Amino acid sequence: MKHQKVCILGGTGFVGHHLANRLSSAGVASRILARRPERHRDLCLVQGVELRQANIFDRAALIEQFQDCSAIINLVGILNEGARTSFRRLHVDLVDLILDSAESAGVNRYLHMSALHADTEGTSEYLRTKGEGEAHALGRGGALGVTSFRPSVIFGHGDGFFNRFANLLKTAPGVIPLACPNARFAPVYVDDVTKAITIALRNPQTIGQVYDLCGPRIFTLRELVDYTAERINKPTRVIGLNNLASRLQAKVFQLLPGKPFTMDNFLSLQTDSICETSGLAELGIQATDIETVVPTYLR
Repeated sequence: MKHQKVCILGGTGFVGHHLANRLSSAGVASRILARRPERHRDLCLVQGVELRQANIFDRAALIEQFQDCSAIINLVGILNEGARTSFRRLHVDLVDLILDSAESAGVNRYLHMSALHADTEGTSEYLRTKGEGEAHALGRGGALGVTSFRPSVIFGHGDGFFNRFANLLKTAPGVIPLACPNARFAPVYVDDVTKAITIALRNPQTIGQVYDLCGPRIFTLRELVDYTAERINKPTRVIGLNNLASRLQAKVFQLLPGKPFTMDNFLSLQTDSICETSGLAELGIQATDIETVVPTYLR
């Protein structure tokens, strides 16, 4: 493979762990930057992975870490804002900083994790900032070849979707009020996502392209929660909330520790997370159905 070492930002998360293993199997070394690498020592067990401490908002530090890398992969993203983290800082400002640092370090390849229906005119701040960051990357031009990926909700071992609902259902008293029950998703398998990234890394024809990544079937949120309840053998009555009640739930839940559901999450769910075109098919990947994988980790 042409790219012998890549630098991954956001590589300590769910997708990053799977991507590190995929790249290792393909013979590609990975340098993963982390604020607290001691919390992610398991990644050091993956052949070819180098875990380094770095402040990803420090331009000089990024240039130093990028020096001997031939590609940068940016997986950084948040679903909720925190006291010190905002959508704009992570989805827009950080992207600009990474792009500038990559060019200064002489890196000529950048792979970007966006979001399905990311758009500067999107329904939520999450989608708008994801859209703006992606637009900045694709508009960079010059010697930096950019490819962007827009996945629907990603599932797989260690995911934050099916596992989150499973944990919620396990503690629910046989009934659960569900906001935005008719929101639609096309869940995409994490291994298909990492395969798409690895293929793009090999293929210069993917430069300048945006790939929407979806699974083979579309589900409503209610259907996915019902499916989760069935897989963990926890019969639960799902009460779908109307628009007004969903808004009220978001306003209350965003005040709770961990912000389990926010108004921005509610606004994101007003846009169905489904694909009009299949980026997986364009890359020669057959999409994996949830039934093939989810039962192996939800019991």
